[in-house]
Amino acid sequence: MNIDIHQVKTAEGTRWQVSLDQHRVSFRNEAEARDFVRVLQTRLKAPHPLPGRGIAEVRSAG
Repeated sequence: MNIDIHQVKTAEGTRWQVSLDQHRVSFRNEAEARDFVRVLQTRLKAPHPLPGRGIAEVRSAG
């Protein structure tokens, strides 16, 4: 997944957008956008159980 942060000028003022491949999420300021990306990346890097396996098995494998 490509994650990008960029500034966007609108009629209401400056906004910040986070692009997640083709999907875009707007924020009021850069700090909110960066916090969103930080949380998203943490969740993406977290261990995820495979279908049919319990969480205990995933924890013991790592």
